[in-house]
Amino acid sequence: MALIGTDIGNKSALVATELWRRMRRRLRAGPIYRWRFSGRTPDRVLIAPPDLRLADAQIAIEIYHARYPLEGHVVDTGGHSPFLFETPNVKWQAALHGFRWLRHMRASGTELAAANARALVADWMNVNGRRISGLAWDPDVTARRIISWLQHSAVVLQGADYSFYRAFLKSLALQIRYLRTMAPEMPDGEARLRARIALCFAALSLPVAQTTLKGATRNLAAELDRQILPDGGHISRNPGTLMELLADLVPLRYTYSNQAENPPEALIGAVERMLPALRFFRHSEGTLARFNGMGPTIHDRVAAILHHDDTAGEPLLHAPYSGYERMTMAKTIIVADTGTAPPREVSHDAQAGCLSFEMSSGRHQFIVNCGLDKRGADDYRPLARATAGHSTATINDSSSARFQVSARLSRIIGSPIVAGPSQVKCERTDTRQSQGFLASHDGYVSRFGLIHERELSLGGDGSVLQGADRFLRPGGGPVRSGLRVDLRFHIHPDIGIFRDRAEKLVMAARDGEAWTFECRDVAAEVEESIFFAGLGGPKRSCQIVLSFDPVELQEVEWRLVRSSDRR
Repeated sequence: MALIGTDIGNKSALVATELWRRMRRRLRAGPIYRWRFSGRTPDRVLIAPPDLRLADAQIAIEIYHARYPLEGHVVDTGGHSPFLFETPNVKWQAALHGFRWLRHMRASGTELAAANARALVADWMNVNGRRISGLAWDPDVTARRIISWLQHSAVVLQGADYSFYRAFLKSLALQIRYLRTMAPEMPDGEARLRARIALCFAALSLPVAQTTLKGATRNLAAELDRQILPDGGHISRNPGTLMELLADLVPLRYTYSNQAENPPEALIGAVERMLPALRFFRHSEGTLARFNGMGPTIHDRVAAILHHDDTAGEPLLHAPYSGYERMTMAKTIIVADTGTAPPREVSHDAQAGCLSFEMSSGRHQFIVNCGLDKRGADDYRPLARATAGHSTATINDSSSARFQVSARLSRIIGSPIVAGPSQVKCERTDTRQSQGFLASHDGYVSRFGLIHERELSLGGDGSVLQGADRFLRPGGGPVRSGLRVDLRFHIHPDIGIFRDRAEKLVMAARDGEAWTFECRDVAAEVEESIFFAGLGGPKRSCQIVLSFDPVELQEVEWRLVRSSDRR
């Protein structure tokens, strides 16, 4: 009962906070305050900031033919305005109004693409520019649009007449003033930081008073200091958020320099910490580890961002503020989650994967988490966020964290984590011959009275991963009956699995590299799984499962051994 009461109290606090924020935002955007958004129209764009995101000229052709491939969803408007087209896909609509697809017109480099970009911007101003309402004016969407319009202003304004030029600048100025008013009332996390980034881009790219630039810089620095942790991670603990923010922060750093302005120390420091942190999560073949909302990795995007990392050294092995551990020997890499849940307000994509790990060797990933990002299908989200979707332990098929799942409340507060591990202890156990750590979490104590402790050690020049999972009473004493533990090791769909002559499970890559799974304590079984983080969508995969009663067996030892490599 106390557990249920705590969850209800957490949800009530989130609902009250969000309703109060929405009321303040409504007041700020209402008729009484609209005079704040009027003002002087800038006479020109001083500079178009660079855009590090990948561009594809073929998409510009698709858009010209009224087909809009956005957020993994293609909409054919039949030649009609996309801004009048009704579709239930909110992610597609947000991407449309965010205008990041303008980069594809830039990549095309043709006058036709520039004319189409200009026509679509004019269409948006006619349909959505006169009334501040709806998804088009969501502050996060507005921030993305401001950045995109500035970055690709050269394409949009190419061949434009004077009336369009003035209308474009007038609309841009109104959106900037609106965002400046809304930014303080935005929810915590990535969106609020992006709003501060957009306002800095605007202050650098348009002729404004020096006080405006100083104010935008000061607000950005405060947000960076609060959201970017000392080890370079983001408060959401999502590796994908690092990639998204760096795609804007690195160009912003260059824009300060190009305008002969000194970038704030907070910006320089944040970027210099975030770039190595991004490499911390990177497997040797380029994929980012799938924790807390990280889904498919577009390798070229990561490479384009890391191209600007001047440190070029080996990533750190210990990220205590972000709550992750890394082990690397020879060509083997292990990344593990050893942190508590992120703050509730930024936990909408967070997952119950405490003490889970991923393992890669050379060009292959062998042990993975199922993975799903915010672009993934909503139907799969509960499965991907559950502990069972991670390479770690579950007790009685329960997750180590609990989520807000009410459909009614989701319309107000989304689906944050409302309870989870509050104490996660971790210490490194490195030696000259091995790298490892010992960690534990209390996510199951309140329901089952057990602490999960996991010890991993990578040795043998990267060819042996030894693991031990223990289930302990916090104060000692016997474990209660009626419990079942499942240790899961999800296997990447590109890896095959079979039993050798000794009945041991062997995971094999197509080019011959293989790892053998060994466990003397429990019989290992192979079950079906789903890998949600494939670039082409979900794929069927397999998982190794060790099931046992913690009353009979409080510690299970296992290991993975590289058994062959014929490359």
